[in-house]
Formats: sequence, C-alpha cells, structure tokens
Amino acid sequence: MSNQTFRRCAVVTGASSGLGEEFARQLASKCGVIILVARRAERLERLASELRSGNSQLEVVVHVADLTVGTAREHFISTVDAAGLRPDLLINNAGMGDYGEFSSAEWSKLESMLQLNIEALTHLTHGLLPLMKRGGGGSIINVSSLASLLPIPDFAVYAATKAYVTSFSEALRIELAEHGIGVTALCPGPVHTGFGEVAMGARQESVFPGRELFYVDAAKVVSQALSGSKSNRARVFPGWQIAAAAVIISAIPIALMRLAMSTRPRR
Repeated sequence: MSNQTFRRCAVVTGASSGLGEEFARQLASKCGVIILVARRAERLERLASELRSGNSQLEVVVHVADLTVGTAREHFISTVDAAGLRPDLLINNAGMGDYGEFSSAEWSKLESMLQLNIEALTHLTHGLLPLMKRGGGGSIINVSSLASLLPIPDFAVYAATKAYVTSFSEALRIELAEHGIGVTALCPGPVHTGFGEVAMGARQESVFPGRELFYVDAAKVVSQALSGSKSNRARVFPGWQIAAAAVIISAIPIALMRLAMSTRPRR
C-alpha cells in the first residue's frame, strides 16, 4: 500500500504495542476511520489521542477486548456492524508466543496462544468478511511468521499456530479473489517489540545465537507489509535477510530440517 492509497476503514488488532501500534501510525494519514483493538485500554487511548492530534481527517475508534474470549469477539463484530462501519482493511496482528518444552509448558498459556493466534484470527475474519463484501472489497493482512515454515522444538505450538495462519491465508485468498478481497500473510523474522520479551525473556540470544543479524525494524516490517498488500502479494517476508532465509528454508528437505532442529541450543 503506497502513501497514496486511502482506506475507508481499517481494523488493527493487537494495536496497543509492537507491530499493531506501528500499523496504526503508518495508516493514520491514509484512513477515514481506524479501529484499534486490544486489551490494554490506557495504551489504546494514548495511541488514539496521538493519532487524532496528527490527522484531522481521522476518526479513531477504540475497542477494548480480550480476543481470547469468544463472546468478546462476537461483541466486537456486532459493534462494528451496528455502527455501520464497513472495513476495507483488516489487520489480524494480535498474537502471543511462549518458549519452552511442550511437556512442561503451562496449559493455560498454550490454550491462550491457540485461542489468540488461531481462533481469534479466524473468528474475526469470518465475522468481518460479510461487512467487507458489503463495502465492495478490501484487503486482509494476517500476521504470521517466518516460523510458519519451520517445525521449531521449544516453540512447537507457536510455530504450528503460525503455520495455520500462513496456510489459511493462502486458501482464503483463492476463495476471496472473485470478491475483490486480497489476502496477504506477513511472515517476519525477529522484530524489536515487546513480543520477544514476553515469549522468551532474557533467553533470546542464548537460545538463538546471532539472532540480532536477522532483526528487521518494526517500521520497515509494516511498510513492506502494506506495500505487499497493495500489490496483493500472497506472502511478505520483510527484510532481505528474512526473504533469503525463507528461500533457503523452503529448499531444505524435511529430513535435513529434522536433523538441524535436533541440534538446536537448549535452555
């Protein structure tokens, strides 16, 4: 999406921090209405105030919700519909991760990850698509991960949820092409946001040596995602190093992948 592309109404989930916050900032000058969705009300209100002050044409709608809860998602969908809003851009950014062996992980964390990374993304897409169709089309950006291409021990559930997101996005874009709705899977590598700190804490560098070489700035990730969505690209791997990694990973036979993953650094 270039700077000249104007959106009637954009929905950004997980908008209180990280990539979601950056999506909101980059879209603010290119939207009539932007709907910010997340759990943390104070952060959302602070961001909404910032966006309004810098963009006189912009209407900002704040919706506080825990998207792991089905009734909260249903309430959000019905609220958007009742307000007569017809989104033409949906950014399913809300997500979480957790590092550690599957057998010793807290089930509550794994369950929340499944609910947020898979259920919420699927439910919101299902609920908002009829509104997008009524509005004449639009675009969906599903935030996946480079991890969607890999079976990652100690990140098994997270990587599997992102594999779902990428596969779901590929199938959905075929279904929705005739309706004028493009679907893009954004597959970043590591990004300096709060996500890594929550998922892994201080263990990131010890577990993944050289990780810093693969970091891509959040602003660049979002900019390339929006450009890729405008071009209706199926997948966006932001940053040359992540794009190169995706090509290499895709070429590695699964037997070699298993061998490589079995030699991973341990906690």
